[in-house]
Amino acid sequence: MPTDTSATGQAHGRPARRKRQALQTSETSPDFVEALARGLRVMRCFGPGVKTLGNLDLATLTGLPKSTISRIVYTLTAMGYLRYHPDTGRYSPGYGVLALGFGLLANLEVRQLARPLMEELAQATGAAVALGAFDGQAMTYVEAIHGSSALYLRLPVGHRLGPDSAMGRAYMAALPAAERDVVLASFEGQAVAPDVLEQAGRDLSETGCCFAIGDWQQGINAVAAPFATITGEGFFVMSCGGPAGVLPEERLRGEVAGMLRETVKKLSQASHEY
Repeated sequence: MPTDTSATGQAHGRPARRKRQALQTSETSPDFVEALARGLRVMRCFGPGVKTLGNLDLATLTGLPKSTISRIVYTLTAMGYLRYHPDTGRYSPGYGVLALGFGLLANLEVRQLARPLMEELAQATGAAVALGAFDGQAMTYVEAIHGSSALYLRLPVGHRLGPDSAMGRAYMAALPAAERDVVLASFEGQAVAPDVLEQAGRDLSETGCCFAIGDWQQGINAVAAPFATITGEGFFVMSCGGPAGVLPEERLRGEVAGMLRETVKKLSQASHEY
């Protein structure tokens, strides 16, 4: 597996920004605030397709006592991050969550730089092009462009992917081995076969990209490339995918992978100049 590209390493010879010790993902650190972590665990229960949850649901999903859940949801509701539905006694995400998400997306420099390049790539390939980052538990789309109305898998901004996706494979393959093991364990219990990670490492070393040829979602082929910026926003992965009829393996590994590499190269250079 390659170890020269890292989310925490150096970019273009410039020193990486200093990281706090808390970024070692250790929940035993004295800087770790357990009460805050519990509140965030509750909010993460409201994933795509989950409209409402009750206290018992949240207790089951988080493993927290019902009394603790009651205090957490009361606080989150008072702050506008949850909405209470008195007719059902259940909760849903509040509008305060939108403010947090919008603030991130609106100020994410790399997203603003990436969008026109992603539009060009989507138009040239007829595929779906996405920009994602690791959110601590999954790869999350921060931008998505769909190059054709014929695409039946249209994943929006905010969609989360596991390590077995092309985007997840590219992120994992770009990490040093020790960091990879820690991150893989945090992917919400999702497993990825060791041989898949080994192949992703070889692909990244040989081509600068990682591939998922019908084995992540049946009939879907995708290619992804990781890159680092010095905008202070971290490490990202761009992917390009679509139905095998639009992106057959030969085209994906050749023409499309080449265009993706050029797009990421331009974006990396643009990020350094921004």
